[in-house]
Amino acid sequence: MHTNWPQILWVVRHGQSAGNVARDAAEAGGMAVIDLEWRDIDVPLSELGKAQSIALGRWFGTLPDAQQPQVILCSPYLRAQETARLLADSARPGREAPKLRIDERLREKEFGILDRLTKLGIQQKHPELNEQRLHVGKFYFRPPGGESWCDVILRLRSLLEMVTREYAGCRVLVVAHQVIVNCMRFLLEHMDEKQILDIDRQGDVPNCAITSYRAERRKDEDEVLQLDLVNFVAPLQQAATPVTSEPDRPVAPKP
Repeated sequence: MHTNWPQILWVVRHGQSAGNVARDAAEAGGMAVIDLEWRDIDVPLSELGKAQSIALGRWFGTLPDAQQPQVILCSPYLRAQETARLLADSARPGREAPKLRIDERLREKEFGILDRLTKLGIQQKHPELNEQRLHVGKFYFRPPGGESWCDVILRLRSLLEMVTREYAGCRVLVVAHQVIVNCMRFLLEHMDEKQILDIDRQGDVPNCAITSYRAERRKDEDEVLQLDLVNFVAPLQQAATPVTSEPDRPVAPKP
């Protein structure tokens, strides 16, 4: 039966980045600002992030040909592009890699005026915004110059419309960021605000973890995407590669 959905859809968070490492150092040192020399879009993978990406690629390489990704949709941010390319190169050495498509709708959530600040920095420099965010909740709160989760979800609705139009029946791998993974789950699993924030409170999405969906037919209904894997990190564990789950960027404390 015809379906508008991909046959398989994998959603992967990028490997550990240098920004994750810098954030940890700033938080541990009680600093207000994260010391980074790059724009957020230019932050590269750490050495561990590269190893995680290669381990994940080798796991994809063990899949049968009929289950290999045919196209990779990727955030324009450097850490995501590096993850996608390392993954593709290590999955099928010597064979043609999946098509790589960069899509700006998969970019990281924009933090605006709160960019590069630690939790302490947000509280010290923008106490009123911190209070507003705690009152409104991260789903709807939009920092000046930045985005709310709803803003991210709006652009992802457009992305999914393109996926159903251009990649129906294909095997699609998405490489992006933690907020993207959660917002994709919100859309594909028809969640509400409480459900997705409950998931968010359970912990961060591990770097290079896989969340996946498969097109299945339910009785006489059209095919729909069914959740298959959630934050699957066995490929890293099998390769004895450390699993990390730092947030992409600093945000105010979770309520």
